[in-house]
Amino acid sequence: MKQKLLDFYRRHSCILFLAIILLWAKTYISYQIDFNLGVKGLFQHIILLINPVAGAVFLLSLSLFAKNVKKGHKILFALYLFYSILIYANVLYYREFTDFLTLTTIFESTSIFNGADNLITSTFALMKWYDFMYMADVICLFLLIRLRSSKLVLADERKFYTQPCGKKAIIISLCIFLFNLGLAEINRPMLLTKTFDRNYIVKYLGIGGFTIYDSVQTFQSATVTLEKSDIKKVSSYINQHQTTPNQELFGIAEERNLIMIHMESIQQFLIDFHLKDENGRSWEVLPFLNKLYHSKDSISFSNIYAQIGQGKSSDAELMTETSLFGLAKGSAFIKYAENTYYALPQILRNKADYTSAVFHGNAGSFWNRNDMYPGLGYDYFFDAEDFILTEENSAEYGLKDKLFFQQSVQYLEQLQQPFYAKFITLSNHHPFPLDENNSFPPANTADDSVNGYFPSSNYADQALEEFFNYLKLSGIYENSIIVLYGDHYGISENRNKDLTHLLGRDQDTWTELDDMNMKKVPLIIHIPGYGGGHVDKELGGQIDILPTILHLLGIDTKTQILMGQDLLSPERDEVVALRNGDMVSTFYTYIGEHIYDTITGFPIEETNELLTQQAEDYKEKALNQLSISDLVLETNLYDSYTPKGLMPVNRASFDYSDDPRRLRLESSRAGASNTSVYYLNQRISTSVLYQTDAPEYEKN
Repeated sequence: MKQKLLDFYRRHSCILFLAIILLWAKTYISYQIDFNLGVKGLFQHIILLINPVAGAVFLLSLSLFAKNVKKGHKILFALYLFYSILIYANVLYYREFTDFLTLTTIFESTSIFNGADNLITSTFALMKWYDFMYMADVICLFLLIRLRSSKLVLADERKFYTQPCGKKAIIISLCIFLFNLGLAEINRPMLLTKTFDRNYIVKYLGIGGFTIYDSVQTFQSATVTLEKSDIKKVSSYINQHQTTPNQELFGIAEERNLIMIHMESIQQFLIDFHLKDENGRSWEVLPFLNKLYHSKDSISFSNIYAQIGQGKSSDAELMTETSLFGLAKGSAFIKYAENTYYALPQILRNKADYTSAVFHGNAGSFWNRNDMYPGLGYDYFFDAEDFILTEENSAEYGLKDKLFFQQSVQYLEQLQQPFYAKFITLSNHHPFPLDENNSFPPANTADDSVNGYFPSSNYADQALEEFFNYLKLSGIYENSIIVLYGDHYGISENRNKDLTHLLGRDQDTWTELDDMNMKKVPLIIHIPGYGGGHVDKELGGQIDILPTILHLLGIDTKTQILMGQDLLSPERDEVVALRNGDMVSTFYTYIGEHIYDTITGFPIEETNELLTQQAEDYKEKALNQLSISDLVLETNLYDSYTPKGLMPVNRASFDYSDDPRRLRLESSRAGASNTSVYYLNQRISTSVLYQTDAPEYEKN
């Protein structure tokens, strides 16, 4: 065998052959050390071993169409460099998002990172010591190609670039791909036609295969048009999916102000969690939120899953505003910003004459909010332009939370009541750098991001307490319903095992079901004076927040297209669809290709046909929910359907360029009918009541 391998090398050794081997090896190594593809069994391991080959052969064989070996090698190196960058970019992206880069995500990166500085900072935070491996071979290949007299270079000239080998190499690569695809279809039927999970595509077809598949899907999705049958399909689904509200709770917050707090990166496991420092002292991470969570005036939920996709924070917003899922790839806030929506601000305006405003201490272009919010119907959008930002009071993604809330109240108090005000926090954002002004201790793990997550979350908790104190002093609190929700994970799935000892767990016993449970985020609906507070254990997701809130405000939702269901309804389905196609239900949890008993956590074997079929039925229901939501977005269905009692948003009436001035004008126009807190307080600002211990406040 050894002699055969040596003979094969002597016959075929050349730069092209070496480049293919190196690219295959690098890709396969990345599968093993940086990607968690869920490979099970010998058959899948064989597929994983084969799948980088077709892409490497196809891409590098394009260099064979060059006129001579020198030009061919330049093209070969450029293609090799491109593929290497593609692999490494996916490695970095996967480390944070446990997902693969799509074409849409690449195009949207300027809106996602909001500036080169944030992109560079985030990239460096994701790098590891062994990453030189991903570029060392590129340097070696470059040096080899420069040695024009080497045997490898001469072999290329003798064997390939003087003969019409390009077409043959392309055909060989396609044959390898078809063989690879055939094996994949045996193990995973309908791989390319029935999957929501990019992990499958990479596992079976490789990063190159996924990139081509994704590009085709991206261009196909741009051509979707609305058919009459689509409206009937959506209407039929909604009629079957709707539930009646809890009659005892329907309308208990009617005519109150609605304050929504979008909590950056707060996960459910932080509720009631105490961190022990190196001296054994116990530190409560979220003391204020814990009190709120267990308050007699709070309906809190312990089993709410973040259902975000690549749109991250924007997906969480889309779900809470419209009860539609984000996209399987990319962000609807960017791709479908011009769609027609009937979102929470517009619903409240039409149904109960609410004024609406959203507050965010970052640039309005972040996640394309400047373009999306007019379509959602927000009257005002206060972004970084409307706040005082300095180097001292800002974090990487904008104004620190304590100063953000403190500076926001000057606008909040001038909103006409009842109002809907949403606050998007941002201090608790990856990579969670340590703040020297925060005395809360970092965790002691091998990951700096994990270590910084706890003091960062504690700071966010302090900021929330200061804001609530202001609401009580200003008189806003008693006449409001306050909803707080976590937008997505702070600790990515790839870092969960670094948390195990902090959670009293062992890395060796940590499972993908534990990873699933880490997707839970807090949801707290606080209604001052309610008195019937409790912690609800019903399964649900962020998609369910909108119908729940509307029913508490006494607003009927029968004619609206909502993918979610009222979390408090006795008729609701406890089926939670994840954006990647995974599913959690009362009895079964579907993760990738594996089924678990939700209650016991034990896996359900394929041989148990009865339970497997029941789980499949639940998953089919979840996938159908995702498909209907995608259909609404992709066809811009709301442009052809107006829910009864609602009016389309007039985008032209919203101009966020000078909101402070517009707010003052609106207040003066209201005259004696002015209902703002500022006016009712005898035109004396309540902002002086705001108390913060932020050290940066003294410097303003």
